[in-house]
Amino acid sequence: MDSFSVSKIFYALSEPTRREILELLSDKGQLSATDIYGEFSMSHPAVSQHLKVLRETDLVRVEKKAQQRLYKVNPERISELDNWLKQFQTHWEKSFDKLDKLLATEKDK
Repeated sequence: MDSFSVSKIFYALSEPTRREILELLSDKGQLSATDIYGEFSMSHPAVSQHLKVLRETDLVRVEKKAQQRLYKVNPERISELDNWLKQFQTHWEKSFDKLDKLLATEKDK
């Protein structure tokens, strides 16, 4: 995952409503756009804009069935993000381990 993709995903996740939509879809599995609209006290176009951002970052997938649009979380994209975060975490844990050893050495002097 490149840094541009990561920054777009973090931008998408920075907005509380989009996080709520992801949590809702995680809990329910799959919902129609109408069902998602019903969960929020904002206009349909506003919710639609949030869904658009989530689609553009590939955090959710949409499937058209007749007149409905069904949304669900894209587990592959979430997994990619999780893997990226784990690499980042591993890097910092190693750095902090080195710092801890250095501090312990300095303290013993």
